[in-house]
Amino acid sequence: MMTLNKILKDIKIIHFTGNGEIAISGIVFDSRKVTNDSLFIAVNGTKTDGHEFIQSAIEAGATAIICEILPEKPANNVIWIVTDDSAYALGIAASNFYGNPSSSLKLTGVTGTNGKTTIATLLYRMFTSLGHKCGLFSTVCNYVLDKELPATHTTPDPVHLNMLLAEMVGSGCEYAFMEVSSHSVDQKRIAGLKFAGGIFTNLTHDHLDYHKTFANYLTAKKAFFDSLPPDAFALTNSDDKNGKIMVQNCRASKYTYSTRGMADFRCVVVEQRFEGMGLKIDGEEVWTRFIGGFNASNLLAVYGATLLLGAEKQEALTILSGLRSVAGRLEVLDSASGITGIVDYAHTPDALLNVIDTINSIRDGERQLITVVGAGGDRDKTKRPKMAEICASGSNKTILTSDNPRTEDPEKILDDMEAGIVPENSMKVLRIQDRHEAIKTAVMLANRGDLVLVAGKGHETYQDIKGVKHHFDDREELAKALLTKTL
Repeated sequence: MMTLNKILKDIKIIHFTGNGEIAISGIVFDSRKVTNDSLFIAVNGTKTDGHEFIQSAIEAGATAIICEILPEKPANNVIWIVTDDSAYALGIAASNFYGNPSSSLKLTGVTGTNGKTTIATLLYRMFTSLGHKCGLFSTVCNYVLDKELPATHTTPDPVHLNMLLAEMVGSGCEYAFMEVSSHSVDQKRIAGLKFAGGIFTNLTHDHLDYHKTFANYLTAKKAFFDSLPPDAFALTNSDDKNGKIMVQNCRASKYTYSTRGMADFRCVVVEQRFEGMGLKIDGEEVWTRFIGGFNASNLLAVYGATLLLGAEKQEALTILSGLRSVAGRLEVLDSASGITGIVDYAHTPDALLNVIDTINSIRDGERQLITVVGAGGDRDKTKRPKMAEICASGSNKTILTSDNPRTEDPEKILDDMEAGIVPENSMKVLRIQDRHEAIKTAVMLANRGDLVLVAGKGHETYQDIKGVKHHFDDREELAKALLTKTL
């Protein structure tokens, strides 16, 4: 329980009626979760407007309401607080209610189109290996110390987020690492949080179904850096032209990393094999268990942030060499058949190009690359033809298939993808809607030494079809197909 006045600290209040010393039992923005003595915050979301559920919240026991517009006949038995931005107020209120836990942690946020999960997870593993107690928020999973908690969103809602941060503080965590999605910035989910640092990876074509324009997408990412405090660090990828834009109004101390040119933290790829790659980081040679130029960039970001958070160079490099890839990120599956299977989360044109270019830079001309790829339904349609053509151009064979069609017709998604295939590549492309059959067929077409890339879902263990999640794991399916392959 906490008094309403304490919860409202730092929230802009336009209108207030009632007793600010009343005790509040919880912060709620979903009227179905209201209990007695709750503070209900009416947020205008992407699908529904919380203002429509104010009466339901009152009937369920809410004793205080934060809103942007008062009802025509506001009830007399509740406290009314009017603000100009309920979504922002929700973040501040949640942070206050849980004791501003982010201020008791060294919280680092990672944002960008690609690489967020890898960097945040590797930083969590890095600082755990350095002997610190840590927490993690990621697309794959959340962790409080070594306790695994399911992740439903890349960045949780403000109430869940602050509740977990408070649990981290209570468990003795010193550091926390968080993927910061563009949605979470735009929807003010990180309002009220104090970050010790922010990392920018890159910005490519994604989420235009939500942001509508690339400029809006960029603005959402930039807003995270605009909000960093002066005592934080901002570490940006100078190989991406948007890196400079991210920190134009940033008050934090600015640092850069690069695999191509001058920067505060630099590295080059010395050698690449499917088992790993050799890097030269700030003049020191290190063997890592990752492959791909984009992973060299990710590892460099991890190294740079580790030093900025106070670790020693040699200790950081030693631990870096022992880190393993994140589930479903260029995950290599070897088999007795001699075929190499690779599972990757790549679901944007840029990510697919990076993965395929990496594989092609390592394999010799005798080894064929067969790629299985789909595109999610109810998402940005403009990237579908680009994804298909990137795979068709960079692979010996490509199988277009289903990938979380959600409420869309899978065949229409495949039509969109197929439209991007240029005539000279059409003979290399198959279309098999059933993802299980597509993976099975890819392995069947492969010979000893060939590579089968299954892209798009990575760590996910489901297929979302018409609102129902069916169990489906690319890693399981590919391992099963490889196991039963006879040559």
